[in-house]
Amino acid sequence: MSLDKSLKTKATLERHRNVLSRAERIDKLKDADRWEQGRSPFGLPKVAHRKAAIGGKDKKKAKAEGEGEGAEGAEAKPEAEKEKKEKKEKK
Repeated sequence: MSLDKSLKTKATLERHRNVLSRAERIDKLKDADRWEQGRSPFGLPKVAHRKAAIGGKDKKKAKAEGEGEGAEGAEAKPEAEKEKKEKKEKK
């Protein structure tokens, strides 16, 4: 028997949400020292809430690998062009 969609486990409910509740926004403002005690909870300023990257390659490693390939390709390209020009001159 399958589980109804409304009866999900707690782990699946803890995913990234784009919209924060008012209490969560106030907590974020307190962490950033932008909340003053006694202030109205209405008309709160925007709070950046970004999804954390999980897994995958590190950007630095990926760039290092990409630069190595690009450098080899850049060296090979002028050599290939020289060979083409020499072949045209021989004809």
